[in-house]
Amino acid sequence: MKIQGFSVKNLPKDIFTGIIIALVSIPISMGYAQVSGLPPVYGLYGSIFPILIFGLFSTSPQFIFGVDAAPAALVGAFLGTAGIDAFSERAVQVVPMISFFVGIWLMIFYILKAGRLVTYISTPVMGGFISGISSTIILMQIPKILGSSGGSGELIELSEHIYHTCRENFNYMSLILGGTSLIILLVSKKLAPKLPMSVFVMAGGAIIGYTGFADRYNVAKLSAIESGLPAWSFPYFEFDILTDVLTVSLTVAVVIMAETLLACNNFANKNGYKINGNNEILVYAAANLAACFVGCCPVNGSVSRTSMGEQYGGKSQVMSLAASFSMMIILLFCTGFIQYLPVPVLTAIVISALLGAVEFELAHRLYHQDKRELFIFSGAFFGVLVFGTVYGVLIGVSLSFASVVINTANPKRSFLGVIQGHEGFHSLERNTYAVPLKNAVIYRFSGNLYFANINIFISDIENALKDDTKCVVIDSGAVCNIDITAADKIKSLCNSLGKSGIKLYFASHIETLNDRFRQLGMAYFVEDGHCRRTIPSALSDAGIEPPYITEKITGDKVLAYGNQERLEFEWAFGADAEKEFEKYTEKMLENISDNRKYAQQQLSDIIKAKGIWKGIGELDQEELLVHLQTHTCELALKLNTDESKIEEAIELRRIKLAVSLEKNNPSAFSALREHNERFENALKEKNPQMYEELISHRKEALEHLRISNPEYAGFIEEFYNI
Repeated sequence: MKIQGFSVKNLPKDIFTGIIIALVSIPISMGYAQVSGLPPVYGLYGSIFPILIFGLFSTSPQFIFGVDAAPAALVGAFLGTAGIDAFSERAVQVVPMISFFVGIWLMIFYILKAGRLVTYISTPVMGGFISGISSTIILMQIPKILGSSGGSGELIELSEHIYHTCRENFNYMSLILGGTSLIILLVSKKLAPKLPMSVFVMAGGAIIGYTGFADRYNVAKLSAIESGLPAWSFPYFEFDILTDVLTVSLTVAVVIMAETLLACNNFANKNGYKINGNNEILVYAAANLAACFVGCCPVNGSVSRTSMGEQYGGKSQVMSLAASFSMMIILLFCTGFIQYLPVPVLTAIVISALLGAVEFELAHRLYHQDKRELFIFSGAFFGVLVFGTVYGVLIGVSLSFASVVINTANPKRSFLGVIQGHEGFHSLERNTYAVPLKNAVIYRFSGNLYFANINIFISDIENALKDDTKCVVIDSGAVCNIDITAADKIKSLCNSLGKSGIKLYFASHIETLNDRFRQLGMAYFVEDGHCRRTIPSALSDAGIEPPYITEKITGDKVLAYGNQERLEFEWAFGADAEKEFEKYTEKMLENISDNRKYAQQQLSDIIKAKGIWKGIGELDQEELLVHLQTHTCELALKLNTDESKIEEAIELRRIKLAVSLEKNNPSAFSALREHNERFENALKEKNPQMYEELISHRKEALEHLRISNPEYAGFIEEFYNI
């Protein structure tokens, strides 16, 4: 047995956090015990031994177990359906029976290793699920602040209960006490997050109750309870309702497994540790059996108490142990003060903790980064809120699988060409200087081929064919498998192309794809050379040898194959390449030190692109220098150097790069001149003053360079339009 996350250094904080959790668990546990149909004291009984077992055997260092909303609500709803009165002697007999079978079902889930299913639930589903549960419980608690009892059900029922509370049972003093407490807690969480303000708020509430102020304004307080630990007993079984109990206990067990594992994984991902999901299910089973033997309703992972433990710096399961022993002490010696605690004050503590569990930050991140994932998050969130825990998970998981299907049915794909002076084959869409090969179509498909995407695959190829096409080469490096539907359509495509004198190749894929072709009755596909180890070998088989002849592409057509103007940066950043050049330039300026002794060396390093991105190509370096010229004034101040000297150094470097490009890559040199002209025209339109300063400094620098470097005088006249 090992206590997860334990360290001597953090022991005092873990114990202190555990005491706070025990104090906060008093109103939470008593309230949810009532929701389940049990007398309130059973909620405190369920906060001792189940929590102790969980603390000793859980693999999660920070998660907290306890009497919680979802299982309590499901059990309470079952009692109502079965015609069993809440708080009755029969309810006290039936609820532990449900807890017993919940433990048995969880034991079965452990044996079947059902916890693996949770690994297929994505972060948006987890975040939406936790946020939905937290929001539901908040809505359950709001009527307590308004002066009524807590709500139950989902969004519609909870909203109706809040509405009727405002009309029939509203207590303004209850709202003042609860609202003020909530504001204090939220403000302190921002200004002093390590301060245990909930304890002070609870103490203040006890004083208000003790002085009689709460009674004077009819503010509800917790009920008095008897001292002493719970007696252990085996549950009484009513066999006439056994089938119904088995059904509801199965539902509760599924909810406990899904809700707690999801929440545990969520906290584990956020804080950088791992849990053993299957071991956790076994611990949930043992904890629920312990709850059964003390007469309590089923117990569950508590998001609100875990969030509170995280807020106060708890790092290990010592928190759970401390909370369990603290509850023992409270039940033995300190039950007297419970009757003075105002319900709205303690409810504010619960709501404050739950607000911290709602994934506002994740929703904001998804809104800006991935709208489809935000839709999945929203589906899980509103699914829980409107339809309940089980349906919320099902909706979220269904949306996740739908997203997977959509992504695989429409994967990333592109046509490839070559870039003069560079090895390999490059995307025509993302690389301005990539040009398609003559007589060949090279197509990259980034996904497995199956019934949902094979039509897109074939359509792309057929639309790319030209009158002079001799071969179609599929860069199938990302294709690991094909299904029978895709295989049949590939056969048809191959036959159709063959009739037109075009040979179809698959190249650069893993060896097992060849085995799959043979398995699907396409052994001839491998035997006749339609599968090739590399793209060049496929082209060679079709009679296309290096140096490759490319299509003739004019200026307008170059832009049709890409909107960016450089190689390395556009490969990395795509449409944002221009912005990233500017960011990179600013980073280079930020990294300049104040040591004037090395100013000349720093300038040399900058204009040679010896910075954050080392070894970028000539085209990217030239682009970087153009951006750097717009910061000449700032650069001069940082290096304590004349602007004219900096401009001269930059222009000399640009000239050397341009000469090299003209010699080694004439087409790139021609495109470079066009790009520079477009850049300067755009600058002239956007910032005329900066443009005039740039041209002025450039003219001065070029005049000096004609004298200091006469070997470039002719090139300067040819390259510059000034």
